[in-house]
Amino acid sequence: MEATDKHILIVEDEPPIARLIEIHLKQAGHQTTICDNGLDAQELLEKNHYDLLILDRMIPGKRGLDVLRWLRSKEKTSVLPVLMVTALTMTDERVRGLNEGADDYLGKPFEPDELVARVAALLRRSVSTLTETFDSKLIQLNEESMEVKVEGKLLSLRPLEFKLLQTMMEKPGRVFSREQLLDTVWGMDSFVEERTVDATIKRLRKELISFGQGECVQTVRGIGYRFQEKA
Repeated sequence: MEATDKHILIVEDEPPIARLIEIHLKQAGHQTTICDNGLDAQELLEKNHYDLLILDRMIPGKRGLDVLRWLRSKEKTSVLPVLMVTALTMTDERVRGLNEGADDYLGKPFEPDELVARVAALLRRSVSTLTETFDSKLIQLNEESMEVKVEGKLLSLRPLEFKLLQTMMEKPGRVFSREQLLDTVWGMDSFVEERTVDATIKRLRKELISFGQGECVQTVRGIGYRFQEKA
């Protein structure tokens, strides 16, 4: 298979699982690096460029959620796509991981084909192919650079948050159901639940609130969400 030139960091402390992930990602054309410790993972992320992180939640040195919080606090890695894998598959645990900044969640045990499909979906969403811009009164969104600015000040949005805002800004005032947003932002072949939309909206609002624009993303009770800028 033709190489994709995507470098993926695998943070997993169970050697058989790490090796299984590595084998299937290499078969899909990716480069891989394996790490079994949270502290070592942070050092690698500081020194090297990766296109995606596969992060086990229960790892020694520094737990997965702590690594995730650290990663999102750093400018260099704030938008890095993260697929979290864990044996903790309860809904509340998944939502917690998504709220902390994971882009997707995969429970153990998992099928290798599903892992590869989720990786491919995350990588697709992290690449912008169009060059349109969408401007409201105060918010400017540039799809080529994947930048969002409020009155010239740059927001720190990850690819899913960017795509979610873009989708709603393209049709201001339109109400999107969670299912419609999942199909448009995550893709019709996605494996994620509708509650993932809520978690991503929460992170998007948090960033907009810090710029005084949190009210632009509105909840329509019982239906979904819409973008409606303040008058």
